[in-house]
Amino acid sequence: EEIVFHDPTTGASNDIEKATAVARKMVTQYGMSEKVGAVRVGQADGEVFLGRDMGHVRDYSEEVAAVVDTEVRRLIDYAHDEAWEILNTYREVLDTLVTELLEHETLNQAQLAEIFAPVKKREPREVWLSSPDRPVSDLPPVRTPRELAAGNGTPEEAPQDEAAAAKPEHPAGPVGEVPPGGRVDPGRLG
Repeated sequence: EEIVFHDPTTGASNDIEKATAVARKMVTQYGMSEKVGAVRVGQADGEVFLGRDMGHVRDYSEEVAAVVDTEVRRLIDYAHDEAWEILNTYREVLDTLVTELLEHETLNQAQLAEIFAPVKKREPREVWLSSPDRPVSDLPPVRTPRELAAGNGTPEEAPQDEAAAAKPEHPAGPVGEVPPGGRVDPGRLG
């Protein structure tokens, strides 16, 4: 709205609310702030009473609240600046998308891929460290059996022969067997 119409409207209020909620969780719950650190700030509370914030108990100081607010604002401003730059860089793509949606109302994957073809993928972000004293490990994550099989490493376990492959994982027992005529004698089940 700011880029195209030069003025934000109330239409963005839900987006702003959700972005703020995610940023606040990043700072207060997920430990994604250097200044706040890897601590949970505030306790979730299921009950709401008069005079209490809906769903939260305040268990931190005004100073911590100010730091949280500053960090949330920093994250939101950074994301807003990044979105602004991307949308301005690819304004022609944005306008093409709008024109196509106005004309066709819905677009399939191939149409979207054609519209977004000029967009260049951004470089990966720098790895975020909670502390320079704890660098990222050089060892990759453990690979799953499926990833190993796909990469021609140790293959997934496969049945040894066709008979083993045809054998059901959970063979039917007495309960699953139905005699001819479809009548089951309860005395036979036990």
